[in-house]
Amino acid sequence: MLKEDLIAFEKEIESLYTESKIRGPIHLRNGNEDFLIEIFKDIKNDDYVFSTWANHLHALLKGIPKDAVRKRILESQSMAMNFPEYNFWTSAIVSGISPIAVGSAISIKRLFKNNRVWCFLGDMAFRTGISHESIMYSISNDLPITFIVEDNGKSVGTPTQSSWGDIEIESIVNFYKELTEKNQSSCDILYYNYCLEYPHSGTGTFVSF
Repeated sequence: MLKEDLIAFEKEIESLYTESKIRGPIHLRNGNEDFLIEIFKDIKNDDYVFSTWANHLHALLKGIPKDAVRKRILESQSMAMNFPEYNFWTSAIVSGISPIAVGSAISIKRLFKNNRVWCFLGDMAFRTGISHESIMYSISNDLPITFIVEDNGKSVGTPTQSSWGDIEIESIVNFYKELTEKNQSSCDILYYNYCLEYPHSGTGTFVSF
């Protein structure tokens, strides 16, 4: 999909939400379309993508038809966008997707398959203990998995950096990348930061049902 298509889709979902047609939480994203389009150029059809509660753009770029994505959102399942037939899975638990993605990467390696796992993490989830354990295990065991850190500077309603301390997120990413290079691991870490115009959840407009 083109950048314009991704933007138009989120705008449509925003309108549906403000019209009270979606009776569940939504997490809209914008400003990161160019980054995602580049990343998904390397993601193959049989690769596994593990996403977060903010998954609309990931789902579309994985090849899931927009009608199917829209239908799931209208069913108030925006945070449970699981499509096994497209090897696409999500979790609404902060960093809860990390160990699941690692388990899939272990399976791929043990079965000598050639596909790969791609695990998207927000900047807050990336800071949590289970994500650290998942990344370290993946590096140490040479797993075919790429962790993508999407940094919009928000930890729900608080700024990530000031909430977690003075160590900059990029220095943590570089620490992991140095370990992967030193160990010649198949695990990889990608990072990008972007400016999100939407609030963490919803549209910033009170909706009455």
